[in-house]
Amino acid sequence: MSTLRDHLLEEFFGHIRFSRLTKPLASLIGVVLFLGFVIDRTHHYLQKLITLRSNAGSSKGELEQLRKERTELKEKEEKTAKEIKQLKEKLSCVAENLKKVEKEAKEKEMKLETVEGRVSSLQMQSSELLLEYDRLLEDNQTLQNHMVGK
Repeated sequence: MSTLRDHLLEEFFGHIRFSRLTKPLASLIGVVLFLGFVIDRTHHYLQKLITLRSNAGSSKGELEQLRKERTELKEKEEKTAKEIKQLKEKLSCVAENLKKVEKEAKEKEMKLETVEGRVSSLQMQSSELLLEYDRLLEDNQTLQNHMVGK
């Protein structure tokens, strides 16, 4: 009994005679090829899985490193914020002291101008008194000479 399948196989592979063992052998070869394909794909997917897991492990390490860096940066930021606050306080104190010193300097400058004015007036008065003393000495000398000459 010849089936349609046997007939098609005979036409396609005309010169090859199929025996009863050829059909199971062809089925076995098909199954082996299918299993080979499944094994190849499974191997491929396992390699991808291994790569992804190793990348995930390294990503976890990188994530931990980034977290540590972020923590360190936050600590540094807090430290610098405290330092900035302290420096601003010092700056305000220095600014207040500068204003006080400038005020004192202006007061001393005004006192200096007053004292310089007094010194110049005393110098003028001293030179006038010296001239007056010289004139009086001359008058005294003239009077003494006049008294001695009489």
